[in-house]
This record gives sequence, structure tokens and C-alpha cells, in this order.
Amino acid sequence: MTPTPQPAPVDIETVTVSLAETLGRGALAIASYAVLGLILLIIGFYVLDLAIPGKLSQMIKADRNPNAALLTSSGLAAVGLIIAASIWSSGGALHEGLLATLVFGLVGITVQTVAMIAFDKVVGISVRELVAERELQPGSRLLAVTHLAIGLITAVAVI
Repeated sequence: MTPTPQPAPVDIETVTVSLAETLGRGALAIASYAVLGLILLIIGFYVLDLAIPGKLSQMIKADRNPNAALLTSSGLAAVGLIIAASIWSSGGALHEGLLATLVFGLVGITVQTVAMIAFDKVVGISVRELVAERELQPGSRLLAVTHLAIGLITAVAVI
């Protein structure tokens, strides 16, 4: 009977360095994707600001307009879904994943905005009229859910 080979001794310092290196790379990836996600959300906000009549920050902060707040928050949630799907689907090296997330995120923001404007036109609900109202309107609820649905559809398309 041949003797069973014994495993090589494990060098604890090598394992610790590898773990530290792995954790460092993971932390760098998390921070990089978080910064990119934040940048894309800011871009998404300003694109929504261009698509929704009026100055959104003014309507939300000073005027406390619930319709503008709901439409903006649902649009940003949709953009967040697209960004998350872009990160999920990105693979390979960190720089490749960040580039894919950037491209998919920007395309998603564009598609989301075009779809929002098209839906508004086809259905005939004027965002301009909604954000002029002081009380929360049923049309804002409908468009908010539509924004989320379009964002989810776009996110799944990315995956």
C-alpha cells in the first residue's frame, strides 16, 4: 500500500496577505461602483430635470411640489434599477465592469427618458400640467409606476 501524500504546510502569512489583497480589491471595486453609480444618478437627475418642465430642485425643495417629487423619485429609482443591473451584468476586470456600467447606465438613462416622454405623449398625460398642480394627482401616480416599469424592463434587458 502506498502512503497517502500529506498536504503541504500552509504559510499563515501568505494566506493573510492574500486575504488582505482580496479584501482590498473588493473594497476598491465597491467604492468604484458606488462613485460611478452616484455620478450616473446625478446625471439621471439632470436629464429628468431637462425632461420635466421647470426647475426640479426648486419645485421639490422650495415649492414642496408632491407631483414633481414623485415623478423625480420614481425616475431616479428606475435609473437606480438600470445601474444595479449594469453592475450585476458587468464581468471581468474592474475597469471593464466600470466601463460597461457607464455605457449601460447612460444608455439606460437615455432610454428611460425617451420612453417617459413617449409614454406621456401617447397616453396624453401632460407632465407640465401635473407639476403645476399643488396636490398629488392620480396621473403622477400612474407615470411614477410607469417610470419604474420602464426602468425594470430596461434593467432586465441589460442583464
